[in-house]
Amino acid sequence: THARSCSSTPTPCIPPETRAMAGQTACFRVQGMVPAFRPRVGGGKVRTSFGTSRVHQVTTRTATLVPATGSGDSKTAFNLEDVATPFIANKNSLNEGIASFYDESSGLWEDQWGEHMHHGYYPRGADRADHQKAQVDMIDLSLKWAGVSDTTRIRNMVDVGCGIGGSSRHISRKFGCVASGVTLSPIQAARATALSREAFLDKNDSLRKELSFQVADALDQPFENNSFDLVWSMESGEHMPDKAKFVNELTRVCAPGGRVLIVTWCHRNLVDRETELPAAERFLLDRICDAYYLPQWCSINDYQALFEKEGLVNVKTADWSEEVKPFWKAVVSVALTVNGILGLLKAGPATVRGGLVMPLMQKGLRDGTIKFNLITGEKP
Repeated sequence: THARSCSSTPTPCIPPETRAMAGQTACFRVQGMVPAFRPRVGGGKVRTSFGTSRVHQVTTRTATLVPATGSGDSKTAFNLEDVATPFIANKNSLNEGIASFYDESSGLWEDQWGEHMHHGYYPRGADRADHQKAQVDMIDLSLKWAGVSDTTRIRNMVDVGCGIGGSSRHISRKFGCVASGVTLSPIQAARATALSREAFLDKNDSLRKELSFQVADALDQPFENNSFDLVWSMESGEHMPDKAKFVNELTRVCAPGGRVLIVTWCHRNLVDRETELPAAERFLLDRICDAYYLPQWCSINDYQALFEKEGLVNVKTADWSEEVKPFWKAVVSVALTVNGILGLLKAGPATVRGGLVMPLMQKGLRDGTIKFNLITGEKP
């Protein structure tokens, strides 16, 4: 076990050389852990069903603006999550906000939920007690749905938005492939490396291939064209401010004959005569964006159009919203325990704010505003 501090202060398990890299791009390798610096930049806008995205109030300390009922004006109102906002340092960019949020919160998530930082799969929306197994099932069933069978040959895969490397290690074990991961969080990259190194050195662990994790921008990946048989993005697409550039980069690094697979949060598809979501739905999503450092959302139809524009073939989509609803119920239940509350407070104010909007994710999924979608396509 590892002593974990969930604050943004460097933790004991982070090597001193890694602490000095904060704010820079570093490449970590399981074998040798030799850092190589590659400065990256982010930013950009994307046109979605909403129009042009904004960088939300996550970079400020102002109260959330609530649309005034019956008019296009807005009024200032106080929401529950605003109690934490004055204690959160201003951020200069969306990427900085994302990195700091995961630097602060990843240790708490690992302590409570393990190495997989994503939803679990709950067949037909039924409750199950084995939540970590549900998270592994989400990986395996997503691959199976995408047509990646146990006999599919995968030599190299990239985990875009890798967290602490859970998907990378699982897929590497499953297919015996080399895995690379990118994240904006230096603490996540270092922790992913440490966990992978432990597994690599464990004679009882089947993980034997080289894994590498580095701090890099998913919209400007440090990889050559046509590098990976599998391009994997598990719940990172919602953080991308330029969805077109995101899909373009995933396609660029995918090898011919390889597969791109995105599992992500979306808003519902617009219906006839809708040009945008109603104000109440936009407001719900904006509050979630402010807490989790997200740009505006898009629909799965938007993603499908981008896949087809990039020339990907055999594109298909799925909606697993019902299959993830019980996960948020479980997450909220854990957060409301004594250890959960203490963990949130210890982690820091941004994590507290994230915890306070978890019921909004439940509401969005329940009402149909939020969709948990999958999309995959092959590069010819």
